[in-house]
Amino acid sequence: MGDDEEKYDGMLLVMAQQHEGGIQELVNTFFSFLRRKTDFFTGGEAGAAEKLVKEALAHHSQLALKSHREKQTKQEKEKKEKVERAAKLAEENKKKKNEEGPKIQELTEEEAEKLQSELDKKKKDEEKKKTETSNAEKPSDKVEKEKGTDSDGEEDEKDKDKLKPNAENGADLPNYRWTQSLSEVDLAVPFDVKFRIKGRDVVVDIQRCSIKVGLKGHPPVIEGELYNEVKVEESSWLIDDGKIVTVHLEKINKMEWWSKIVTTDPEINTKKVCPENSKLSDLDGETRGMVEKMMYDQRQKSMGLPTSEEQKKQDILKKFMSQHPEMDFSKAKFS
Repeated sequence: MGDDEEKYDGMLLVMAQQHEGGIQELVNTFFSFLRRKTDFFTGGEAGAAEKLVKEALAHHSQLALKSHREKQTKQEKEKKEKVERAAKLAEENKKKKNEEGPKIQELTEEEAEKLQSELDKKKKDEEKKKTETSNAEKPSDKVEKEKGTDSDGEEDEKDKDKLKPNAENGADLPNYRWTQSLSEVDLAVPFDVKFRIKGRDVVVDIQRCSIKVGLKGHPPVIEGELYNEVKVEESSWLIDDGKIVTVHLEKINKMEWWSKIVTTDPEINTKKVCPENSKLSDLDGETRGMVEKMMYDQRQKSMGLPTSEEQKKQDILKKFMSQHPEMDFSKAKFS
């Protein structure tokens, strides 16, 4: 049927939005129209109307089941390809690391003496500082705070004006509230009106890269370019309690946190997002491992500590040094 099948979708969608009772109420309205305005029930032979309805139901049930199976097959295929890509990338990274390994560069006698002198001086300074610290009160909280500030530097300066995420990793803005997980975003847009709003009273337009939500005849509450792309066919909206429009957006990129809904909104600090509040359990094992590693590295960087890769290199170096005590590493430079 192609385009003809979708010819009346706009009109039917408007009808569906005006039926708060859902599908049952919509179907009842349709048959009421046939009873009152046509001879559908009385114009044919006995049982003809029932037969027509059953045939149409069977036909579209088969189409719906077929479409559902095709969608499931496609999703499973995409998931499998995603896992295979991630595994291939991990294997390539592992191979690359094994090929690189620690490099040892021989120093000249002059460079070695200079390096040894600097190490000795640094060691003495550390011992002196340790002695002084043990004889005085330790303002640990202040030291930790200053350390964090120094390590973040320019990055903290960039994030200082950003909002702190709410309990569900989104933001509570003056006109609406939004939350998120790694795979989806949900908005709650309240309307301060004295009547129960219905589908015909609001404007909700969800596109791949933009969104618009508002009351008809009034300026939109939300309108603009989205932070990132969404799957329109898997996004939806509904009216809650006759006062609130809730919008569900399905992210295309399920490996990132959004810092805002539309580009004109204030940003949240995604470094302060709580991973335990996200639906990590919804991800497959390979993807979940990659996301958790990414979050761990982000936290380590924000505290001025080594990432998982840097820590792994340090561990390899320590192990190599312990296995070769006969080698004098004080005259070597590592990169």
